Amino acid sequence: MEKQLTIQPCVNDTQKQQVAKIADEIWHEYFPFLLNTEQIDYMVEKFCSFEAMIDLEKHHYYHYFMVHKGEELIGYLALAHEETQLFLSKIYLKKSARGHHYASEMFEYVKDHARKYQYDSIYLTCNKHNTHSLDVYKKWGFKKVDEDVTDIGHGYVMDDYILEYPL
Repeated sequence: MEKQLTIQPCVNDTQKQQVAKIADEIWHEYFPFLLNTEQIDYMVEKFCSFEAMIDLEKHHYYHYFMVHKGEELIGYLALAHEETQLFLSKIYLKKSARGHHYASEMFEYVKDHARKYQYDSIYLTCNKHNTHSLDVYKKWGFKKVDEDVTDIGHGYVMDDYILEYPL
């Protein structure tokens, strides 16, 4: 696959603020089919805001990556280094960037990253009703290994499948 994207780690607050801004845009554009606006607002603030990113980096070993096509920021990744697996927390693209196989290129980057750190597998969580994303993950070779319902506060839960990709 010829590389079309530039994927780079966020190394300063300005870059993290740019990722937080695009996260807000992507979540509000993509998730209304699945979540109401209040829950999207809550989840963006809790998991994707600049402040949340700083906290997740500091306390949960998260790393954020900017995804550019040319000069345009079109998406982002969030990875968490855990003891035995790499957690693929976020893999998101702007609407205008979907359908061009960029997500597959992003996943190749994630696999290379996992191999670099000698992980045996990558895992992620995905809402049980997000059928499009579940189909993409299945096509990439992820297998469902568990289910989880997590109370995230404010009366909301995440009802997810846990998917794993062996390396």
